[in-house]
Amino acid sequence: MNSLNEAELYNLVDRLSRHYFHKPFSHDVIFNHRLRTTGGRYMPAAKTIELNPKYVLESSEEEVMGILKHELCHYHLHIEGKGYRHGDRDFKALLKQTGSPRHCSPLPSAEKRPKYRYQCGQCGYIYERIRRINLTKYRCGKCRGQLVMLNGGA
Repeated sequence: MNSLNEAELYNLVDRLSRHYFHKPFSHDVIFNHRLRTTGGRYMPAAKTIELNPKYVLESSEEEVMGILKHELCHYHLHIEGKGYRHGDRDFKALLKQTGSPRHCSPLPSAEKRPKYRYQCGQCGYIYERIRRINLTKYRCGKCRGQLVMLNGGA
């Protein structure tokens, strides 16, 4: 699944909807390039499913199908007037019934490695952080000792 246009995406969502939910999908599905931390989302006000296009390019076909099935669970429960939010019993039951994932896996390109390493001068505890921290403002969480930067990003 290297790339899809929006017409092919709509057909895929409609096929999944008919196969797993036995109901047609009759609203919009679009790519949203601004999504960063999620594979997709359902917008109840517009009854629109948005998909992160990076998942189509970087993930497996099963992962994309899982994201779409998850969003279809939100969609069909909302249309039926049932609990469509993550914490609702109806939503959890429909996820299990359709074999949809609760969460999508992170993108390979989005996995962040800690760049900065800090060590407490008093107890020796090592902290790894993605972002740089202000050493005059923060102290060791274990013993309140002074932190020292070990490396400046590698």
